[in-house]
Amino acid sequence: MKFNITDEESRKAKIPHEIFLTNLVANHILWFIASLGMLKDTPQLLAMVPIFSFAFISFTLWRAKKSKTTDSWFVMCHWQIAATRSHIFIIMLLFMLSIALLGWLGHVYFDMKEVAVYAIIGGVGILPVMVTVLALIIMESDILHQATLHKVPKGTVKKLRSPQMPEVIEQPAVV
Repeated sequence: MKFNITDEESRKAKIPHEIFLTNLVANHILWFIASLGMLKDTPQLLAMVPIFSFAFISFTLWRAKKSKTTDSWFVMCHWQIAATRSHIFIIMLLFMLSIALLGWLGHVYFDMKEVAVYAIIGGVGILPVMVTVLALIIMESDILHQATLHKVPKGTVKKLRSPQMPEVIEQPAVV
């Protein structure tokens, strides 16, 4: 749904998506790959990925909660969308860590070979996270574009309906 808002509100609504995309693309893809290349010389660089990710996600969740009382309805909706997707990302990271823990336990207590543990961690733990990251990047890029066009998805409008909603200037076509 397209709303009658100012360009300033649109600019503010793009911020949570830009933060989330920065975490996914710059931190979890670019920085992670770069730090893997320098792992032998400076392993501390790899430790920066979860530290920055925790900071980005924590800020997003904190700011989404704060936006319910401080921001306009349109901007608040976009913070809530970013927070929901941050929760999805957290769940996937916890899933990956659980698989890694199970792999380590299998190696230490059940004498699984290292190669089998790596296959389990890579195939069952890391691959779903990589697919989720790709899907989240695509979804966030789309919602960032929607914020530019002064739009909020119909499901979010239904979920966060409020008297402070701005005027709707374009309804989605019913198919």
